[in-house]
This record gives sequence, C-alpha cells and structure tokens, in this order.
Amino acid sequence: MTANAALAEKPPTKDAVLASIRERAHEFQNLRHIPQDVVDQFKALGVYRAFVPARFGGDEISPAAFCQLIEDISASDASAGWVASFGVSATYLSTLPVDTYAEIFSNNPDTVFAGAMFPPQPAKTVAGGYEVRGQWPWGSGIMGADLAGAGIKVEDQDTKLPLIAIMPRDKVEVVDTWNTLGLRATGSHDIKVDGVVVPREWTFVRGSKPTMDDRLFRYPSMALASQVLAVVALGAARAALDFVHDTGSRQSVTGAPKPGARPYLQTEYAKARGVYLGARALFYDTLEEAYEELAHQEAVSRDTHVRLRLVASKAAKDGAEAARMAFALGGSAAINEGHPLGRYMLDAAGVAQHAFLSEGTWTGAGAAMFDEPTMPGYP
Repeated sequence: MTANAALAEKPPTKDAVLASIRERAHEFQNLRHIPQDVVDQFKALGVYRAFVPARFGGDEISPAAFCQLIEDISASDASAGWVASFGVSATYLSTLPVDTYAEIFSNNPDTVFAGAMFPPQPAKTVAGGYEVRGQWPWGSGIMGADLAGAGIKVEDQDTKLPLIAIMPRDKVEVVDTWNTLGLRATGSHDIKVDGVVVPREWTFVRGSKPTMDDRLFRYPSMALASQVLAVVALGAARAALDFVHDTGSRQSVTGAPKPGARPYLQTEYAKARGVYLGARALFYDTLEEAYEELAHQEAVSRDTHVRLRLVASKAAKDGAEAARMAFALGGSAAINEGHPLGRYMLDAAGVAQHAFLSEGTWTGAGAAMFDEPTMPGYP
C-alpha cells in the first residue's frame, strides 16, 4: 500500500505564501476547508516534512521551530494554521513498523496524513489484516490528505489506547458535516469507511512507544499534539492585536485624533499584548528547554513533561483571551458579519475548546503537580 502523494514543488517565499493566505481568508470561510493548492504550498514550505528524520528525506526540525511556523501561518488564517499543524503526524506515525514508515516517507517526505480517531469503531480480523468500517467525526485536514487514519477497536485485542488504521485517502468518504463559527475553514468533516481491509503493518497504537529512537520521537507525543494546536490561538491573537494596532495608528479622515491616542485603548491594548507575549514567551522557552533535555537524556523529567502540557493549555486560553480583548477594542464595527476581529476571536476560542486544551487539562496539570491521579493519557 502506498500514499500516492504529490511531491512538493519549489516554494515561493514564505512571506508570499502568508500574504496569499491572508488575502484568501474569506474564500476559505466560504469553502469551509483549505483548498488543495494551499496545502501544496504548505508542502513546499516544509510543513509536512518538518518532523520526518533526515534519513527519510525530512527536515527534522525542533518542536519550537515547527510551532513558530504554525503560529506564522495562523496569524494569516487560523484555519490554515490548524490544517498545517497536522504536519505533526509524522511523529504519530513513528509507532508504525520502521519498514512501513520508510515506505511512506522515503517515497515522499511531504506525505499528508489526516484522520479521525474517536470513538474507535469495531473492526474484524480478516485475511490480510483488519476490515474497517464506520464513521468518525472531527477529520481535520482530511480534504487535503494523502493518507487517512481511522480509530478502530479489534475484537480479539484489549488495549486502552486506540488502534489507528491507515489507508489511502481515496478509500475514505468525506461526509459534509462541518458547519461552525470558529475554525470554520478547517474542513473537519466526518470520515466514513466501508469495508476497507488494512494490513496489520499499516496500523499503530496512538500514544505507544515509537519504533525509532530519534530525539524528535522521544519528545512527549501528547504534549506535542497539544502544542501544535495551542499555538494556533497565539497566531489568531497576534493577528487580532496587529489589526487593532494598525487601525488604531491611522489618522481619521475627519481630523479627529487617532484611536491609538485614546488612553483607554492604550491601556487595554497594552494589557492584551501583555497576555499574548507572556503566554508566548513561556510556551517557547519550555519547548526549547525540553528539547535540550532530550539531547542529554533519554526522556524529559516528570516536571518538564507536566509543564509541556501546562504551557499548551495556557497558550490556548491566553491566546483566546487576548483575541477577545482585541475584539472588545474594535468597537461597534467589530460585530459586523465577516469582520476580521470577530473571526480572530472565534477562531482562538475554538482552539481553547479542544479536548487537549480545555478546562479539564488544568485539573490534570494540578493533579500531576501534587502526584495525584490524572485522566488517562495525561500528561
């Protein structure tokens, strides 16, 4: 089984790609997904090869460097950043047999994987592997994927973690279900599979130990999965704050003082910018600290592991709050349908609603700090 993924072409400049995304944000909202030509630009920028080891043709960059790229894309359009964030999937797939991983990425390190994992659907053991059928929600990025994954529960296996079956994207039906206010253009539709047989070697247990010992793959996988999503909220917050700054710096056509000359706007803008900058600094400092630890030891410390989850929750919540504060500074115009500040606020709020980043993750962090039981999979 092969991915049949298109090789990336030489990219335009990163700035040109980001500018194009900003200009087309309204188009994405109407489509409710990120179109293929933009996914191809992500490939060209190295989004999907970012976490692929160099020996398979990848770029092997650090988690902090990847998150910076996703934040930049998200500042142009949060839905685009959300779809690009699934470049992290190259680390999920590190629990596959090495030969399968090599077949995917040695042929094309720009292969795009997307899927839906919960709730796992029953699968039968048959000749050649597992027979997969069912329907799964939350298939973020499926519209531009080369490979699709679906969570299954095999009748003769007992595991607390979901087994993910990988298949070519053309074996999956996309069911149009995605109608939201925030993150509207992520195309996170349901996926449906009807009797596809997936070989055992094309399945992996989400959250299990990788089959390779690269530093990238020793970085805590659930923490990284949370971080690449959380940083989308920071990108949306940055866009909202930049919008307020740009509009507040313009001279009124009536000759009235610029909005930025008003003390209340100065005060509230500074508070909002401080919320964003504080969360951002802590976020990247912690990611870099953890990655440096892994250069000298097999695994991050327990304290670092918990903080990696904590800073993701904080980035999501503070990003959403900074975007909300920026929206409040937009005045009555901001409530108009299609206004950028409304979109930034709803997109950032949508990030903070994700299960990896929701209010319950704060409880998990606190419980871990007191060495008390946490929910499954945390940290």
